[in-house]
Amino acid sequence: QVQLVESGGGLVPPGGSVILSCAPSGRNLITYVMGWFRQAPGKEREFVGAITKTGSDTVEGDSVRDRLIMSRDNTKNTVSLQMSSLKAEDTGVYFCNIDPRPITVDGKDYWGQGTQVTVSS
Repeated sequence: QVQLVESGGGLVPPGGSVILSCAPSGRNLITYVMGWFRQAPGKEREFVGAITKTGSDTVEGDSVRDRLIMSRDNTKNTVSLQMSSLKAEDTGVYFCNIDPRPITVDGKDYWGQGTQVTVSS
C-alpha cells in the first residue's frame, strides 16, 4: 500500500518560515527524485521544488525562488522542505510526490492528503 504522508503545516505569520516533512511508504519511493507541490484554494496544483535522489541538487519553482531549503534522509525515508519569508500567497495545501510525474496506483495518479500551510497575521 503506497502512502505519502505530509506533515508540519500550520498557521504562520507573514515573513515567517515553516518546515514540512514527507514520509513516503509502501514503495521504495525514496530512490526517486522527490518533488513538492502546492494547491491554493480555487487554483491548480503547482510545482514548488524538487530534490534529486541523492539530495545533491535541488530545483525551485519561480514563485518560491531563493526561499527554499530542501533535504532528504534516505536512511529514514524522509524528505523535508523549509520555506522562509512566507507570504500570503504561499497559503495552500502542500504535497510531496515523485517528480516529474506523480506515482500511480491502479492506473490513477496518487496524492497524499497534504499538509495545510496558512500564512496570516
